[in-house]
Amino acid sequence: MFFVHSLSKIESFVLLFMAFDRFIAICNPLRFTSILTPPRISKMGLVAVVRSVALILPLPILLKWFRYCRDNVLTHSYCLHQDIMKAACSDTSVNSIYGLFVKDITVGLDSFLIFLSYVMILKTVLSITSHRECLRALNTCVSHLCAVLLFYISDIGLSLIHRFGNSSTHLLQIILGYIYLLVPPLMNPIVYSVKSKYLRERIIRAFVK
Repeated sequence: MFFVHSLSKIESFVLLFMAFDRFIAICNPLRFTSILTPPRISKMGLVAVVRSVALILPLPILLKWFRYCRDNVLTHSYCLHQDIMKAACSDTSVNSIYGLFVKDITVGLDSFLIFLSYVMILKTVLSITSHRECLRALNTCVSHLCAVLLFYISDIGLSLIHRFGNSSTHLLQIILGYIYLLVPPLMNPIVYSVKSKYLRERIIRAFVK
């Protein structure tokens, strides 16, 4: 039931890894192939999966011990942790604390490290004397930045509205839930392919017709 949450934590780590990839490619390009070797990349992928499963697995186990006596109709089409807690009559403080810990250790930490990597990238790019080369280096990060914004804005927005938006309508929660679930994976291929000249021409041709 919590498979979606595991994938979202993996995606957060992948975005962090991609920021590290851009950091090495721009700040230390001569050592790129020696730092990001295939075995090292495989290990990072394994760390992403293990971290996600280890953090998400306790959530359904903790929910199992609750007594449920309230409305059993969920707001979302998947089992959002905060949504299920609202149906429990037991004390959910442990789940709230652990859920906040998971959010901090994944979304919070990953987004902070991504921010630091881009600070270093920007510092390196601004030291380039050629204006053209500076823009070319920044252009390689545009797609990743768009993917980061799509993922973290929807994730943080959904968490905030469930924790602090008690007066918000169910419709708004449903819409944000579907945005969190569908928009990042659907938009990522478009974000990363829109810079392709061939695809841009095909899209323009389709709309012109």
